[in-house]
Amino acid sequence: MNAPRVACIVPAFNAAPTIRSVIGGLRGAVPEATIIVVDDGSTDGTERVVHGIADATVRFASNLGKGAALRAGFAMAVAHGYDTLLTVDADGQHDPRFAPVLVHALRTADLAIGARARTSDEMPLGRRITNRLSAAAVGRCIRQPVADAQSGFRALRADLAREVRPRGDRYEFETELLIIAGQRGYRISFVPVPTRYPGTVPSRFRAVRDSARIVETIWRFSRGAEV
Repeated sequence: MNAPRVACIVPAFNAAPTIRSVIGGLRGAVPEATIIVVDDGSTDGTERVVHGIADATVRFASNLGKGAALRAGFAMAVAHGYDTLLTVDADGQHDPRFAPVLVHALRTADLAIGARARTSDEMPLGRRITNRLSAAAVGRCIRQPVADAQSGFRALRADLAREVRPRGDRYEFETELLIIAGQRGYRISFVPVPTRYPGTVPSRFRAVRDSARIVETIWRFSRGAEV
């Protein structure tokens, strides 16, 4: 069996302090992969840091949201014939050493999600609560247990990215992708990964607004939205 052609997609917004380390970690963990950075309208010099160390970049003139960034990265990877897509946040919350484990999980799955431990002191209490609630709600939507519905550390087959097209532009994109994939019968695997909140870059997750978007997405699909 030929080794998969892997594209690492890194959505980035004002991640200048951390993105060099993230890319370096990915180079060490998956040296065969192509690294695509989608700069979501950064104003802190992220573009300068990324120049010359990413294999390809997409830059938005203004901040459009994580979902829009992932959509653009998926489109580029699929258009260039990659068959495995790996998504990694630019803020250092994901340990790149676990990237090969996620890619390997696609031997028996279509979507592999890095599931963070909710009991860890590294995850703030508020995020632990919303993570647990969203996982339970999404699990009901797709009728199978969900270990982590919000993790951005994922590997997926390009076929899934071509067929599953969430419409959300921000954090709800990842929730919607998981729900549609589950409801369409794609195989989903959850891979335990460390929980890291390094704190170097503030979280871009807006507790009220982004949580509301995720809740609306789950509600829509729980009411029988078209998939």
